[in-house]
Amino acid sequence: MTRKRKSLKRSTKRPTKRPDPNTRTSYERMLKIHHAVSTGSYPNSTEFAAELEVSIKSIHRDVDFMRTRMGLPIEFDSKKNGYYYTEEITGVPTLQITEGEFFALLVAEKALQQYRGTSFEKPLLAAFRKMADALPGSFTLNLAEWDESISFRTSAEPITNLPLFDSLAQAVGKRKTLRITYKKPGQRVPETRIIDPYHLANINSEWYLFAYDHLRKDLRTFVPIRIQTLELTGQTFPKPEKFSLEKRLRDSFGVHSAQGEFKVVLRFNEFVADYIREKKWHPSQQLLTLKNGSVELRLTLSSLEEVKRWVMGWGGNVKVISPPRLIQGVRESAEGILKALDAKK
Repeated sequence: MTRKRKSLKRSTKRPTKRPDPNTRTSYERMLKIHHAVSTGSYPNSTEFAAELEVSIKSIHRDVDFMRTRMGLPIEFDSKKNGYYYTEEITGVPTLQITEGEFFALLVAEKALQQYRGTSFEKPLLAAFRKMADALPGSFTLNLAEWDESISFRTSAEPITNLPLFDSLAQAVGKRKTLRITYKKPGQRVPETRIIDPYHLANINSEWYLFAYDHLRKDLRTFVPIRIQTLELTGQTFPKPEKFSLEKRLRDSFGVHSAQGEFKVVLRFNEFVADYIREKKWHPSQQLLTLKNGSVELRLTLSSLEEVKRWVMGWGGNVKVISPPRLIQGVRESAEGILKALDAKK
């Protein structure tokens, strides 16, 4: 006797347009598999693959995840050629998430604010919504209420040319060589550069482009807002196998890297010592608390330009112990400030 299998569809009416399989998440597939197996009709992988428009291997992975990660007692009956539950299932399986993971999602959503308006906003929000939709019903995601509990702010929001930034991001992703006009600070006439854009990075809330400069024949760091015009050259470049942003910035204090090695020693007085202890300013840092309550910060850097500006921001609460080159640089900057003040009198 031939047994009729129950269709996974709830209606015999064929939809006018089948859903795009690329938009269906694995969690959604597993829910459909769960509901079908719960009916006791012994559906198999071939039927699931045809109905859900994925490969049989994808179905096998989903079933394995349901068994090993969700703890569902799903097994395959070779005689009936289909899946079944070895015991009764009373509830719908849900994505397991801890309170810590939920809070991390909350922080991640708020962090998206720094990407508002950029080409990253739409895919980031879409990914977050998919995760939120997969959460158990016991979690209520009211994003409007989150504004009252957590936020991200910056003292100086960088200005972004959104159309140009979007073109730049696409060129990075598709490895397209660009012709740009670039204006450095204080430069009257912008320069024309041919570049291979390797990487876009947001460092300390500022965007930077790391690209190979054909004129300099070396890797250079560009600030996107300083790019005045941008056009495709029609050329592409191979994936930069040797490029590593982590290695490039390992000994820098920000984004400026050089070939030097400087042992920097800074002494902060007791009034700001706690602020210094509260952060990790650099991977190489060493902290030494002195008897008078001050703290000594030691760093190994490849360049002094950015740390000099940082030191100036602490005013009279910091003393540069070494190297002599940094001491001289800070002294000259301080003298320049005094001259500017005297000129206004």
